[in-house]
Amino acid sequence: MCDECSDNLHQPVAPSRRSMMLLATSALAAAAFGGAAFAKEKKAPPKPQNVLSPDAALKRLMEGNARYVSGVSRRHDFKHEREALVGGQNPYAAVLSCADSRIAPEYAFDTGRGDLFVCRVAGNFAGDETVASMEYTVAVLSTPLILVLGHDNCGAVDATIKSLKDGKPLPGHIPSLVSAITPAVKTAAQQSGNALDNAIRQNVIDNVAKLKSAAPILNAAVEQGKLKVVGGIYRLNTGTVELLAQG
Repeated sequence: MCDECSDNLHQPVAPSRRSMMLLATSALAAAAFGGAAFAKEKKAPPKPQNVLSPDAALKRLMEGNARYVSGVSRRHDFKHEREALVGGQNPYAAVLSCADSRIAPEYAFDTGRGDLFVCRVAGNFAGDETVASMEYTVAVLSTPLILVLGHDNCGAVDATIKSLKDGKPLPGHIPSLVSAITPAVKTAAQQSGNALDNAIRQNVIDNVAKLKSAAPILNAAVEQGKLKVVGGIYRLNTGTVELLAQG
């Protein structure tokens, strides 16, 4: 090998104008085919009637509660709903509810399968896992509404009040519930009226605020008008859900 050839082997070879054009063309073609493939894969939602604006979703939710309260709930065709939902889901609302056995959001709002994305925990507070679950339903499933649903005579809130008053820790993992609900109880303690009712209400308000401000997903969806986060109280004696004033 001559010295000149050897030297050329170690010199960087600049791509020609033609090779650059071919590379750009290939990239554009790949993008085009990728877009076409994505368009083919994108399917219509399994329940088209669930594609709603945040306000329309809230209206539908409360209309369902009105039917439930009146005792005229609809008959739901669960068999065909199961078949339609095998390939996916698009709930029109998400509910953060207490785990209390007397509270069943699917019944309280007269909904069918695939209508509600429900997270339940004693004291209806938004821990990290619940926030993540709500991020999933909003970002992936395009759910336009989140309702934080408290209820009167909540045992978790009452236990928190008593634990703080007595200064005695509760057994097992229950102190984790107390820790999560304590801020609302302390805020409500400064309010006049029934301590338990005030704490239940404050707990809902606090968790609505937490979900609204949860960055980077939920707060962005709220700011863009794609998501509404509201709070309500379920009344055990009537089944009525009373929405709290939205701030």
